[in-house]
Amino acid sequence: MIKSISIHDFINLPESVPLIDVRTPLEFQQGRIPGAFNVPIFTNEERVQVGTTYKQIGREQAILLGFDLTGNKWSSFIREALVISPGKKIAVHCWRGGMRSGAMAWALDLYGFEVYLIEGGYKNYRRWSAAQFEKAYQLTIVGGMTGSGKTKLLHQLQTMGEQIIDLEELAQHQGSSYGTMNKMVQPTQEQFENNFAFQLNKLDRQSRIWIEDESLTIGKRCIPNHFWYQMRTSLVLNIAVPDEHRVELLAAEYGALDPEFLIECTQRIWKRLGPEQTKNAILAIQEDRMSDFIRIVLVYYDKTYKTGLHKRDQEKIKTIAIDSKDIKVNAAKMLLTIQELHSTQQL
Repeated sequence: MIKSISIHDFINLPESVPLIDVRTPLEFQQGRIPGAFNVPIFTNEERVQVGTTYKQIGREQAILLGFDLTGNKWSSFIREALVISPGKKIAVHCWRGGMRSGAMAWALDLYGFEVYLIEGGYKNYRRWSAAQFEKAYQLTIVGGMTGSGKTKLLHQLQTMGEQIIDLEELAQHQGSSYGTMNKMVQPTQEQFENNFAFQLNKLDRQSRIWIEDESLTIGKRCIPNHFWYQMRTSLVLNIAVPDEHRVELLAAEYGALDPEFLIECTQRIWKRLGPEQTKNAILAIQEDRMSDFIRIVLVYYDKTYKTGLHKRDQEKIKTIAIDSKDIKVNAAKMLLTIQELHSTQQL
């Protein structure tokens, strides 16, 4: 049985149904629905052949060529689907709900699968994603200068039952010149948005959502404009951590990285650091004086953060001192502060 279903209804099904994306590996790599499995009907080259035939000769010839190219593949498609969904309940999509997904749905239905056919395909998922960023959310921004441990505090809040979005995890980048940490590979912009929207959909929009203060861009990924505007106009809980704690945390984190990576990243910001400070920072890296290196680059990052903070509505910034090294204590203090703040506002 084949059942057409909207992307909204599919994502919000009460039970999880495996999803196969029958687009080419190249299309899948560019952007996909989170959790989807790639079972491409055509290779990258075959899709070009079919598309060219469609444009130059016509639809019927393109369909015949498609069958010629896939004739001996159908049994392997079904076997792959059985591995993905042994219970023989599956969803299928292509780019816009056209012939590729229709053909796959037909074959799986013939074999005995219960098939959900995604209306409008991946194109409709992209529309759905964009719509998530235009909704209103109850955001609370976790602010603080570099090395304040904002991401760790964010996840501690999550263990305490709070809702969070970790943009740096989604972007696979920590937001500075050193943000890849010499190991993270950023998703495409398309995939960043896909994953971001998927997570937003899981949250209760009527309840508080904690999110770390970020620039418009995180590495090479860009926060969607409407959501970015919400972040810039939301309440900021600005955590003030002693400088020595920040230096200690960053020195331990960056000290584990390849010195050549640190030097290369430092050279990229030489115009902002200035030639003398860049030289001193690189020398500190080479001599394994991590604390000295951190103190030098923090001058630049602190100045940048303060500039960004001054551009916000000052009435929406609440600064609290965080001086304990116990993350549970600090997260509890943040929760208490925000609860007291909301109680005061309600009065």
